[in-house]
Amino acid sequence: MDELLFKGEKLLDEHYQPDGYNIGVNCGEVAGQTIFHVHLIPSYKGDMEDLHGGVRGVIPEKRVY
Repeated sequence: MDELLFKGEKLLDEHYQPDGYNIGVNCGEVAGQTIFHVHLIPSYKGDMEDLHGGVRGVIPEKRVY
């Protein structure tokens, strides 16, 4: 898993130069998992005013807060 995330991070760094990343995994049906997969989400300074919610909050219109 680490190897794949680092490869993905390297590709995103080369093409988009994000300031950081969020990595998210839903584990179990009650957590929203339907198939096993990992989210590698690039983050940029200033792309969100409120960082509350972590991975669940990276898409503001999807937040439930």
